[in-house]
Amino acid sequence: MPLVTTTDMFKKAYAGGYAIGAFNVNNMEIVQAITEAAGELNSPIILQVSAGARKYANHTYLVKLVEAALIENPQIPIALHLDHGADFDICKSCVDGGFTSVMIDASKYPFQENIEITKKVVEYAHDHGVVVEAELGKLAGIEDDVKVKAEDSSYTQPEEVEEFVDKTGVDSLAIAIGTSHGAYKFKPGTKPQLRFDILHEIEKKIPGFPIVLHGASSVPQEYVKIINENGGALKDAIGVPEDQLREAARSAVCKINIDSDLRLGLTAGVREVLSQHPDYFDPRQYLTVGRANVKAVVAHKIKDVLGSEGKAL
Repeated sequence: MPLVTTTDMFKKAYAGGYAIGAFNVNNMEIVQAITEAAGELNSPIILQVSAGARKYANHTYLVKLVEAALIENPQIPIALHLDHGADFDICKSCVDGGFTSVMIDASKYPFQENIEITKKVVEYAHDHGVVVEAELGKLAGIEDDVKVKAEDSSYTQPEEVEEFVDKTGVDSLAIAIGTSHGAYKFKPGTKPQLRFDILHEIEKKIPGFPIVLHGASSVPQEYVKIINENGGALKDAIGVPEDQLREAARSAVCKINIDSDLRLGLTAGVREVLSQHPDYFDPRQYLTVGRANVKAVVAHKIKDVLGSEGKAL
């Protein structure tokens, strides 16, 4: 099966009350872990690449790793997506370079300018058979080149979404309802709560339209504990409650982005192995455990959070 766009994925997810996991990839081990878990659970997946990942691993290497994963897992639909494309040029590069989906993130600009930039990307991508995600509202937090202070974040305004979708022709929309990038999403002692009232208002404005949640890692505390017990210093790392993500997946949310949880699982495995075996120097010895942790994270998300198990059939 070749790489696919997200169009059919989202139609089925919306109708079926589940979401597709969009997992960020940076190297071979992460690609292997994600696709092995999805293959064993017959789940469609989105492998997404950030600007930071392209700088680190090189566009061509990442595309070829994903192509290898397709050969190993021909039974599941896989989309290759650009996460947080900053401008037209990077989106064009990914469209031309084999991606089936791109995100143009012009949310830092005024509303009308966001429309203009997004529309330009949509026109080019659609001419080449590629789908486009855009963003309204600003998520707080840090992820690669995306850095937004809490005071500069803002919820998506439901009254803007219909005009934005109509004028841009975009295929899916990332919204801000309380998620945030990175491992430090909420203050200790607070009860994290997504703004489902905003989500439901948006659903009414654009019925049937696929919604995306960025910054949706839950920060597994078992991995935070392992990291901190083995030389790490992740103080007060708290994520989005998984029951709220499952509730979102039953609504118009068709794509949920997960990155920090994968990083935590990988890092926990590496730190634990090297702490227990200071004589190890073979990367395969510690990356094997890190990769297994990432696979476990993805399998858990598919089965217990996203609800996408068996949906590739």
